[in-house]
Amino acid sequence: MKLLTKFNLVLILFFGAGGLIIAQLAYNFLMQNARDQALQQAELMMAGARSTRDYTSEQIKPFLLKNPEYKTDFLPQVVPAFSATTIFNSLHKSYPNYSYREATLNPTNLMDRADEWEADIIRYFSEHPDEKKFVGERDAPTGRHLYLAKPIAAEASCMECHSRPNVAPAAMIRKYGSVNGFGWKLDQIIAAQVVSVPMSVPISVADKAFRQLIFFLIATLVVTILALDAGLYLLVIRPLHKVSTDANRISKGEIELPELEVRGKDEIAHVTRSFNRMHLSLAKALKMLEK
Repeated sequence: MKLLTKFNLVLILFFGAGGLIIAQLAYNFLMQNARDQALQQAELMMAGARSTRDYTSEQIKPFLLKNPEYKTDFLPQVVPAFSATTIFNSLHKSYPNYSYREATLNPTNLMDRADEWEADIIRYFSEHPDEKKFVGERDAPTGRHLYLAKPIAAEASCMECHSRPNVAPAAMIRKYGSVNGFGWKLDQIIAAQVVSVPMSVPISVADKAFRQLIFFLIATLVVTILALDAGLYLLVIRPLHKVSTDANRISKGEIELPELEVRGKDEIAHVTRSFNRMHLSLAKALKMLEK
């Protein structure tokens, strides 16, 4: 096996082992980074929904309550959750993979009732009042999902509709009845904002970045090996090949050969210089024998 082939095998084994370790670490890093990006977008969406809730409660609701129509027909626009969900549904067109829910344990509109896993999150926030955020993963019919949840506590404005049926707006009672959505207490954790995204989203982002990384690593490996091969050939193999060729010719009786050119002061130059001295000594010895 030639020296260059052995050298390339050592490089491939070395870079291969190192590449596997780097690839594993890089994929874990890229996956975590993609997951963090998905959660950061979820945070921004949730902050937007929270701002919409506050704006509705402080600006829209007082204005609509003065509308004569509100006395005969309940206007859902006065409900902060309705406004937040409506705005998010518009945003959903640009971010179709994200979903938003304001899941409630005891909602007026049964469409907002928390699923079992959402109810567990709300109860968790109730049992851990210092927790302001919860991040988790769950299995769904469409695959595994990553979600971000934050608690919603009953505020004073909520009590106008959700404390007791006899103080709730008559128009709301006519639309939703007097059974659900009552008995809330001030500052009680009654719901949770939940933004979900399929795990396929961060996984696809991480996979794309990983493929690009692997491509550049392989390209770098190939270029590095070619550069090292060129350097090895020019600095080691070619000078040694000249020494080997001349040694072979001398062994066949070709004594009158010019000295090999010596360049530099490295080990190869030292071998070439030693070969020239040996060649010169051998030539002198043969001439002495001829006499």
